[in-house]
Amino acid sequence: EAEHMSAVTCLLSEDHFLCPICLDVFTAPVTIPCGHTFCKNCITQNWRINRKCKCPVCKKLFDIITELHVNIFISEMAAQFRQSTAKQTSEVSKPGEVPCDVCTEVTEHIKQKQKAAEEQAEDFIKELDHEISKLRKRKSEVKQLVHSDDHLHLLQSFSSLSTFPPTKDWSKASLRQPSYEGVAARAVAQLKDTLSKGMEKLLEAELKRVQRYAVDLTLDPDTAHPKLILSDDGKQVNHSDVEKNLPDNPERFSYCVIVLSKQSFSCGRFYYEVEVKGKTKWDLGVASVSANRKGQITSSPEAGYWTLQLRNGKEYVALTDPDVVLSVKQRPQKVGVFVDYEEGLVCFFDVDTADLIYSFTGCSFTDKLHPFFSPCFNDNGDNSAPLRISAVNQTDCISHL
Repeated sequence: EAEHMSAVTCLLSEDHFLCPICLDVFTAPVTIPCGHTFCKNCITQNWRINRKCKCPVCKKLFDIITELHVNIFISEMAAQFRQSTAKQTSEVSKPGEVPCDVCTEVTEHIKQKQKAAEEQAEDFIKELDHEISKLRKRKSEVKQLVHSDDHLHLLQSFSSLSTFPPTKDWSKASLRQPSYEGVAARAVAQLKDTLSKGMEKLLEAELKRVQRYAVDLTLDPDTAHPKLILSDDGKQVNHSDVEKNLPDNPERFSYCVIVLSKQSFSCGRFYYEVEVKGKTKWDLGVASVSANRKGQITSSPEAGYWTLQLRNGKEYVALTDPDVVLSVKQRPQKVGVFVDYEEGLVCFFDVDTADLIYSFTGCSFTDKLHPFFSPCFNDNGDNSAPLRISAVNQTDCISHL
């Protein structure tokens, strides 16, 4: 039976094991009367939020369901799929590892330089041995003459023996120490390039993964500051110097030029992208439904805001406590925001380069979260470009329901 289950699991695609609500592999899957299956926790929270027993997929309404039973068959298949995925992941080699050809090249260069230094040292030793041999020979000849009784021969040979044979000025000789700086520099550059390419592939894969959790957002006019102008389709917002006469309802921001999305999330994962092209200032992120919206607001996780901001066209800051000044490779034209509610994670991506700009980690979410948008003041036209919620350009992404 286990082998049959494994074979069935292999034949099915990943989508068959994903909950339509949280888009993760089923955990305690339950099947409701219409035949659709969800994680037990996801469907109960969905019904609690909407206050009605309605299928998120086919929209069919049901009478109150008092008890939900775990679908054992799907639960076992999901477990098999999870094990299979974990095994495949562990078998995949990790990019960024030091390639053997780089190590081989560095080792070969070092050997060549070491060999050249050894050969030079051997040449010096041979030359010194030759000079020492000539000096010893001259010493022996002088010693023989000193003990000779033939004084005439001594006088005749004295002039030639008194002159030492020519020798090298060894004070100016030096042994070249092998230098490995050039080899090391080239190796480091090559490794840096290899690691950079490996990291790029990882980031591209991660961005593609989170884009699967794309949601369709629209801006909520009931939350918008009176000086904000929203497009008719609710997809873009910009600042105006003219303040509209709007009711100061509890949901509306009264001082800061902020607007939230109509949609809120209290479980699972979601992702959206915002075009920021042409702007010198903006704030993006998520806000707790219970966060203060009146008067001056200090954005921080403690205040219920997990946001990133741009100032002066080049200063990127994560609004934490204390704030974190960020370094980016290039000015993002489109920013992606990914949230994992259960993991307490909020990530910001440069969509064009797939670079991870910043991540809030270890967040404790207890309320509903609303995507957060602030185009900031238009600064006499210098920052008049709107923030625009853009469609996620991912053909195989799965919409969040």
